[in-house]
Amino acid sequence: MGNSASEQESGDDSYVVVARRYRPRDFDQLVGQDHVAKALQGAIETSRVGHAYLFTGARGVGKTSTARIFAKALNHPGGPTSHPDSESDVAQAIDSGEDVDVIEIDGASNRGIDEIRSLRANVGVRPSRSRYKIYIIDEVHMLTGAAFNALLKTLEEPPEHVKFIFCTTDPEKIPITVLSRCQRFDFAPVESSKIVGRLREIVEAENSTAEDEALELIARRAAGSMRDSQSLLEQVLSFSDGHLTADQVHAMLGTADDQRLHRLAQSMQARDAAAALAQVDEAIAAGVDAGRLTEQMLGYFRDLMTASVGCDASMMRYAAGSMHDSLVELGQQWGLQTVLAIVGLVDETLVRIRHSVHARVLLESTLIQICHLPDLQAIVDLTAAAQGLASDRGEKKNAVVKARPPATRPAATAVEPATPTAAPPTASAAPATPPTTTAPPISASAESTQATATAVSPSTAPPSSAQATESPSPAANGSAAPISEADLQSAWQQILDEMDPMTATLVKATEKVAVAQEGTVELTFPEAAGLAMSRCGSPQNRDEIVRTIARVTGRQINLNIATGTKAPPIPQAVAKPKTQNRMQRMREIESNPMVRACIDLLGAEIVRIDTPRS
Repeated sequence: MGNSASEQESGDDSYVVVARRYRPRDFDQLVGQDHVAKALQGAIETSRVGHAYLFTGARGVGKTSTARIFAKALNHPGGPTSHPDSESDVAQAIDSGEDVDVIEIDGASNRGIDEIRSLRANVGVRPSRSRYKIYIIDEVHMLTGAAFNALLKTLEEPPEHVKFIFCTTDPEKIPITVLSRCQRFDFAPVESSKIVGRLREIVEAENSTAEDEALELIARRAAGSMRDSQSLLEQVLSFSDGHLTADQVHAMLGTADDQRLHRLAQSMQARDAAAALAQVDEAIAAGVDAGRLTEQMLGYFRDLMTASVGCDASMMRYAAGSMHDSLVELGQQWGLQTVLAIVGLVDETLVRIRHSVHARVLLESTLIQICHLPDLQAIVDLTAAAQGLASDRGEKKNAVVKARPPATRPAATAVEPATPTAAPPTASAAPATPPTTTAPPISASAESTQATATAVSPSTAPPSSAQATESPSPAANGSAAPISEADLQSAWQQILDEMDPMTATLVKATEKVAVAQEGTVELTFPEAAGLAMSRCGSPQNRDEIVRTIARVTGRQINLNIATGTKAPPIPQAVAKPKTQNRMQRMREIESNPMVRACIDLLGAEIVRIDTPRS
């Protein structure tokens, strides 16, 4: 255990803050860093102590305290031990920072090359009374590049009586040449449950009492920092009368309670912007800071996000675990996609608040945006349902084709379009012998005949890519009359509507669509639409065009692509000013079919026009 309150000297001038009085004194008192403690103890017990160590981690997680404990273990009067005596003269001098052989250096204020040169000059001097001379450099990443370079040689081959322990919150700023010479230990943020346990011990040692909810609030507010939690505890203890409550914690820290946040979220989910703003006004009137409330909202929606994806209460970091079921229910009502969008909005607002003096206005505008968000989850569900329906239709078409016995005709005519007078039998009623070229008789059941015709009609069973480009005209197989000009023109708008949007955009660039010859549809593109014509000629787009025409008209067709009107020569606008040429060029580019397709489908915009080199 750390020092108790009785160890504090009497008198106001000698008061020592809680974070220092209850600092861990040995490895057993380290909270949340068991992996580091075991590794260092094992190194001492097996005589595998290195000459340089690097402790990394967030603020207040125990880096400097561990360095002091390690120094006490190495310089123990009886020799290095994994369980040093905290009552020895050496240990007490190290705890107070007054030991002559354990030198603590602040890297932020002693960061220059002159300080490192002085360190190098003193390295060769043997320790006064202990086994090792130990240098603890805090915030080592603040050293300059020249200082690091001056330290390299000494760090790689120090005298046998010298040990280095570096502590930093930002290891990425340390040169790799220094990192490679150190044994690195990463300190993890302390779990909230362990912080609560330590705070409860301190409250009892201070002869006070506290509600569990109050200690949990302090632990969550500390965000994994043991030192921050102890500082907050001391702050609220001075505010209380010996019994610490959750309301006192909220009042002292200017935060909102979990139920207030939940009610605010429920108002936003109900799209009641007026109620949400009223609750914010009530919270601010109660002493809650708008910026702090925004931070709490981000944490609340983080927990709501984890609950929405199926995590249990142990994954909650900002809201009470008892609210898990309520968060799951709210997440189901809102939908995961909407929750993710809200997290992004609140985070962006928090960044803006830090650079503004109008925190409340920014928070309120964000709440109104959230209340008017579209149902993003419903949009995603509809898209998934549409994709699943298309997949199911494809599976049914494949199943019908596979169920039909092999025909005596070529593969290109294996699936025939339905005729007005006859319909092929269903897969279950197919005869064992190959079917003849004549259509089977109509079934006695009208409903069965209709379902069968639908199952194998061209609208649900498009031909393969080989059929799209090389299939003979329908007249050749005798199943239907070839497509006529009137049929094509009357169905053309429906064909465009049912075609893939990107392919349809390319086809719209045609200047003429006609039946060139029996069973052949010809698309004529102007010379200016050369790019659209070449894209329509690709196998993927060509197959889509053939399949859609066959599906809508009930006719198998061949496709021909031709070039029509030549592009008129563009006159040289010598006398026009440069700005007029640019505007004209902008209008020409915007009228291009491919550019229009990108603008319409992707929401793009033209930001720059580069003139081609001559």
